[in-house]
Amino acid sequence: MKAGTGEGCSRAAGPNPPCPLAAGRGASPQFCLPLAPADLLRDGGPGRYVVREVLSARELPPALAAFRAAFRAQGALAVLQHFDCVYSVLHHFGTVDTAVKEDALELMMHVVSHHSSDLPAILSDSGLSHADRAAHLNALKMNCYLLTGLMDAFEMETCKNSCLEADPGRKSRKNHAKTSGSLWEEEREPLLQLLTQLLQLDLRQLWGGLAVEEEFVSLITGSCYRILENPSIGLQRYRVTREALTHLLAAALVHCDHMFSATLKITQMLQHFEHVAPVFAQAVSLWAKEYGLKSLVGELLREIGQKCPQDLAREASGVKGYATFISELAEQIPTLVLSNMSVLLPHLDGESYTMRNAILAAMAEVLVQVLSGDQLEEAARGTRDKFLDMLQAHVCDVHSFVRSRVLQLFTRIALPLTQFQSVVSLAVGRLKDKSVLVVKNAIQLLAAFLSNNPFSSKLSWTDLDGPLKKEVQKLKEMRDCIRPSAIAPVIVPEEEWEAMLPEVRAATQQLFQPLQEEEEEVLEVEETVERTVEQITGLLKKLNYKSAARLTQKALCRFQGKEPFTGPGEENEEATILDVLKRLYTGENSEDPPCDNSSDKIEEVVQEEQPQTELVKQEMLVHYLQDAYNFSVKITEALNLISKMMYENSVSVVQEAIEFFVTVSQFGVPQALLGVRRMLPLIWSKEPGIKEAVLNAYRQLYLSPSEDSERAKAQALVHSLSLIMVDASLGTIQCLEEIISEFVQKDEIKPAVTQLLWERFTEKSPCSSLERRAAVMLLGMMARGKPEIIGSNLDILVTMGLSEKACEDYRLPQEVCNVIAKLAGNPKPALEKSSAPFRLPQNHMLFGCLSETVSKGFAQPSCHWIPFMEAAVTLIYQLAEGAEEICADILHVCSQQALEKLQEADEQKADAGDSPHRVSDGAGSLSTFLLLHLVALVGQVALQHVAFLEVSVSAELRRRRLLKEEKTKKPSDTSTKKQRPQSTGNETTMEEELGLVGATADDTEAELIRGICETELLDGKHLLSAFVPLVLKICNNPGLYSDSALSAAAALTLGKLCMISSEFCDSHLRLLFTMMEKSTLPDVRSNLIIAAGDLAIRFPNQVEPWTSHLYARLRDPCPSVRQTAGLVMTHLILKDMVKVKGQVSEMATLLIDPEEAIGNAVYNLLPDIISHLSDPNSGIEEESFHTIMRHLFSYITKDKQTESLVEKLCQRFRTARTERQYRDLSHCLALLPVSERGLHKLQDNYDCFADKLQDPAVYNCFQTVLARFRRAGVKPETKALADELEQKLSASHNRGLDSTETCQDGSQTPMPAPAKRKPIGSSCRQPLSPANTDDDFVTPQPRTLRNHKRAQKRPARKKNIITFSSDEENNSEDELSAELREEETPTKTTPITRSSARRLR
Repeated sequence: MKAGTGEGCSRAAGPNPPCPLAAGRGASPQFCLPLAPADLLRDGGPGRYVVREVLSARELPPALAAFRAAFRAQGALAVLQHFDCVYSVLHHFGTVDTAVKEDALELMMHVVSHHSSDLPAILSDSGLSHADRAAHLNALKMNCYLLTGLMDAFEMETCKNSCLEADPGRKSRKNHAKTSGSLWEEEREPLLQLLTQLLQLDLRQLWGGLAVEEEFVSLITGSCYRILENPSIGLQRYRVTREALTHLLAAALVHCDHMFSATLKITQMLQHFEHVAPVFAQAVSLWAKEYGLKSLVGELLREIGQKCPQDLAREASGVKGYATFISELAEQIPTLVLSNMSVLLPHLDGESYTMRNAILAAMAEVLVQVLSGDQLEEAARGTRDKFLDMLQAHVCDVHSFVRSRVLQLFTRIALPLTQFQSVVSLAVGRLKDKSVLVVKNAIQLLAAFLSNNPFSSKLSWTDLDGPLKKEVQKLKEMRDCIRPSAIAPVIVPEEEWEAMLPEVRAATQQLFQPLQEEEEEVLEVEETVERTVEQITGLLKKLNYKSAARLTQKALCRFQGKEPFTGPGEENEEATILDVLKRLYTGENSEDPPCDNSSDKIEEVVQEEQPQTELVKQEMLVHYLQDAYNFSVKITEALNLISKMMYENSVSVVQEAIEFFVTVSQFGVPQALLGVRRMLPLIWSKEPGIKEAVLNAYRQLYLSPSEDSERAKAQALVHSLSLIMVDASLGTIQCLEEIISEFVQKDEIKPAVTQLLWERFTEKSPCSSLERRAAVMLLGMMARGKPEIIGSNLDILVTMGLSEKACEDYRLPQEVCNVIAKLAGNPKPALEKSSAPFRLPQNHMLFGCLSETVSKGFAQPSCHWIPFMEAAVTLIYQLAEGAEEICADILHVCSQQALEKLQEADEQKADAGDSPHRVSDGAGSLSTFLLLHLVALVGQVALQHVAFLEVSVSAELRRRRLLKEEKTKKPSDTSTKKQRPQSTGNETTMEEELGLVGATADDTEAELIRGICETELLDGKHLLSAFVPLVLKICNNPGLYSDSALSAAAALTLGKLCMISSEFCDSHLRLLFTMMEKSTLPDVRSNLIIAAGDLAIRFPNQVEPWTSHLYARLRDPCPSVRQTAGLVMTHLILKDMVKVKGQVSEMATLLIDPEEAIGNAVYNLLPDIISHLSDPNSGIEEESFHTIMRHLFSYITKDKQTESLVEKLCQRFRTARTERQYRDLSHCLALLPVSERGLHKLQDNYDCFADKLQDPAVYNCFQTVLARFRRAGVKPETKALADELEQKLSASHNRGLDSTETCQDGSQTPMPAPAKRKPIGSSCRQPLSPANTDDDFVTPQPRTLRNHKRAQKRPARKKNIITFSSDEENNSEDELSAELREEETPTKTTPITRSSARRLR
């Protein structure tokens, strides 16, 4: 099928034979190119060619063979006789065999190729007859018509087959497409090259020297445009085809005057075929560069510029094509786009944001490639500044896509310093944008500005402030020194006169106009020439030119001939006056210095130039420092804004914020460390992208130091991480531990770092106490990833960390305890569940050192002893065999020390008197810190002992039982299976599946542990019971024991002792809650809230009656107490340990967000919160209610939650009593992102709120719901549902308005009266006062007893349906009551332990 191949395709060279058709007849029929193929079948008039017969498919192969034979004999003119057979192939193209079609294409390709090679000789023949010329013209048009027709047919078939190929269900057609389509694609490029060669000939000779027929050019180029309509033409594999098309169209443009048609066609195709925009941009740039067709660029851009902006806003598809074309054209030929930019500017004010984006992108390309650099001419600089101003204006565009695009563009533009600060300010302003995309790009732009800033590698504004003030002062001093001497030599008198001359001339011309009498009287000439000269020069210096000229005119009359009043006479009086004035002005100034001082004057000017140059340099330096300072201040402002974005919902914004802080840290901005710390909690993010971003940030900041040696790198890493831990909170340290353990597990921390840390700890490497402590903490963090780091060096930790020096600073031994505790927290994975837990023997040196250090420090006043003691006691219970004995010894030794000190104090009491630092109750006195240490020690031992029993002992009992069961089960398995009946086996299997086999044993173990706690630990025989009276005495006598630290410690210890026994807890809850309510110390109240939270989990039935007092702390006057209460209540609600009916609205007012899981809790509580907050008696303003709801509804992210809430809120309309509640409920609905199913819920519950739609606020909220639903993208099938609901809403709203108007007009139609409110009695929730009377603290009667009688009468209830606790239809008293209703009261109390056996299963 290739050109030049096939039988008989070539013939002997020689002159063309005369056309038989032309020779036989006077003139051949003229072939006119048809508009449609069918036109050739109709008679077009005399002398027009008509297809005589359309051959059938069977007749085509012999007809094509005859055409080929005629072609060999006659050449290209054979088509004049055989046109019909190829036309028949086109006519039957869809049905004839592929071989016939390909044969026809190959034949026509040879014919046109042969004709193209013959035409140069024919066209240059001056003796060519008119008949021959007409024959060749007809043949050319016929051949090209048939060839392009075949090309179009093959192209259409290929496009159709490629669509079928994409359909996986059409395999047979797919294979067919590959065979014919791939062959056509091979021939497409040679055919295009052939047509290009044809158009490059001077074909005008065939048309009698006139222009080539437009229809003929359109025939050739039409095939090109049809090929370009194929969506796959932009693929890389068709690159050669695209180049061939480009050159063919270029030939048409250059040789056939195709400019106007091409402009229209390209514009149309850009509008309808988006994929051609890059292709045409490449083609137009090539035509402009290689073919000199620069005017086409202007024509195309002018055509696009003249499009109506309103039309473009409506036609999104067309706009995309234009936009891509403009932006890509600007990339390739920015100079030509710049010269035609003015025609596009009207679209910057149009509605289409896509066009605005494209034009702004084109401007940016021009700024980058053309209008950049310092060597621009004045006009180019003006254009550059205008473009930059336009870009800056669109940073505040109404459309977020434009704002974000402009910010993107600015990252590529090298801004002049004059514009730099303004763009930085705009970028900082966009950080507050509502669009996530804009914020993200603003952060990227600021990071790019920072990385490429023209000022400094260190941008701390505090460091820049000092040098700036110093240089400003220096500049001021230089100006003060230069100003007096610099004035005189700058402007010489001659120059001054030239500047004055226009005004002096104007004043002189006024002399020859009629004068006023009063002006005559004022001016009098002095008696002498000298005094007159002084008078005139004085007037000139005062800029009184008119008076000076008039005085000179009079002096010329009075002192005729005397110097300097001499001149040419009256012929030109004006010139004489001006000449005299000039001599007086310049002469007077030059008379003072001597005539021979010219050399001194030159030296003076030279000396003055030096300070002037220095002044300019100083001004530039100050300007530079001022710009650097301003930039640093702006970056600091941006830091504060971006640091708040780290917890946004958008993952991309969070990632950009993290990356920004990495960039800022490298430029030494001091506030960057705050951002680096702030990103730490994101390591717990559930989004893998955010977690990885944090790891990468710390990897860049700390794991990639610039030092050369491994040792230096290790030192830099340790130093940087130690800085983070200075004054860091416990949460920060936990986050850092997670990051470092990740690095350790991935082997990213080198052994040199571990070596250095051990050297610092053992003091082999000199360091401060702070650095030594940081080294221990870092070793503990690394041990989470690799526990062997600690396990293999335990002895070193004990000997060095718990040595005699430990008493100097208890913070180091405290950290050592925390590090060793990692051994208990990281059991080896190889250990099986059946193996014994890791514990050290009781006589291990670790516990001896701990006991000794705790005991020694007990009698020494130190604020760090208590935290160390707590860590030590915790470690003993975690790792020691016989931990209770070790702690009992410590408690015994410390109490003995306290008794000894008490005895000493009693002996010295008479001599020394009571010390203000001692506690006295008449029986004796003791140092406050000793009592504080003792109370704290008792509380810690009590709490850890309970935890030890509930967790460690319980787990060990279970482990041993399971081992015993396995041993007894193995030998009896076989015999049991043989003897056991089938039914018994099924029952046992059922019991095993339900987990009932081990449940009884688990309960037995739990009862054993509970019995020990209830009956033994505080029964008077145990050591702990000896300290209970002391703790109670301190708590009951706040006036006697007034020390705040002691009161806080005693309160916390009381809470810890209550954790032991439910009986002890029940009897002392009144004291605990009284202290929580009445204590004047915020620390005491906070500690007791935490203790009450733990007790609510351990003994829920005992604490439940006191729940209202816990809620009361949410309105505590102290912010820290309110925050603690919010955190504790959040945990209790999440664990479902407190009833949330009624009082939960107190939680909403805090807006505390301690953890991610709060979202689900908020969802369950929302209906109850809304009801109570919208109640008029709640005291919450409507605007505050909206703020709270906006925050709470941000946690509703799941579609099921949204659907359920829509239904619940609609149902609430029925029970709402006031207009405020209607508005609040509708506002809440407007906050929800309603889905399609949510819309169905609205439709289903329409009757609930239909009568409330007369309120404009309610109606507007429902309109907002529909508008948001439509913006989210509505499917055609749901659009009808939305429209129907909107019509119903509108009808109900208008009906309500009509009835309102009727009532106002005096109609008898009654308005619906608001529901009557029942009188609210004592059950109404009143605002909780900070201090109650003693009567308020009567221990409430347990629910179980109060409801016992009613429970006996109540019939058995049906199975509970899971609903909101607040969804039942209740009266107002029930709704407002914070107490449990009868049906909510459990009939059986279930004890709850810390470690339930069932929970472990």
